[in-house]
Amino acid sequence: MSDKELAKIDSHIHREIKKWSEIKGENSWTMFKVIAELVDGFEILNKLDPCISIFGSARAKPDDVFYKLATEIASKCTEEGFGVITGGGPGIMEAANKGAYLQGGLSVGLNIDLPFEQFNNPYIEPAKILHHRYFFVRKVMFVKYAQAFIVLPGGFGTLDELFEVLTLIQTNKISKVPVILVGTEYWSGLKKWIGDVMLTQANNISSKDMDLLPITDNPDDVVSIIRNFYDGSDRLHSIKPNYEL
Repeated sequence: MSDKELAKIDSHIHREIKKWSEIKGENSWTMFKVIAELVDGFEILNKLDPCISIFGSARAKPDDVFYKLATEIASKCTEEGFGVITGGGPGIMEAANKGAYLQGGLSVGLNIDLPFEQFNNPYIEPAKILHHRYFFVRKVMFVKYAQAFIVLPGGFGTLDELFEVLTLIQTNKISKVPVILVGTEYWSGLKKWIGDVMLTQANNISSKDMDLLPITDNPDDVVSIIRNFYDGSDRLHSIKPNYEL
């Protein structure tokens, strides 16, 4: 073995190994908190009627066009016989809960502990507010019981929820259900990039994946997409939880 190779081995032997600056001994017990949160969610949501999850920014104000759209869309979903699930906070979430609540419909909030922005909006019955510590448990609740996903303009959290759902549908981990983007001007650039770059240039998705992302500004179109999915002439889709654990 050459001197160069020996020097390389010696440098590996004597390299400094990184150490944790802090690690808590109770981490393994966290699983019990996770289990408790899952059980609470299942116990509550299993007893409720089928719902539609509505995502969007916590920052939208009542005079925002998308706040008003979310309220109208949720109201129409309630008229169709669905409940509404949101993140339980302000902005688009509040608007959607408001639309369901004012129609006398089922209004559910999946709240999350955050350092800012998040608080319970007033349009949810206390018994239908779930309090989450963990984002991943909250996502399970959003996805398992939703018969469609309506996505209004939002930030990183909204995009996270959107692409989580798309991935689960694409990989057949959940049932195929409608995912509808509301806001043509807001979402068209993203959909164009997905088509131009992810699909055409990189071939990282298939052409049929583009069909998962209809875009509209019309609340009636949103309801029509959902109605046709479940009540269309082929009657291929039934209303049931999206997956079994």
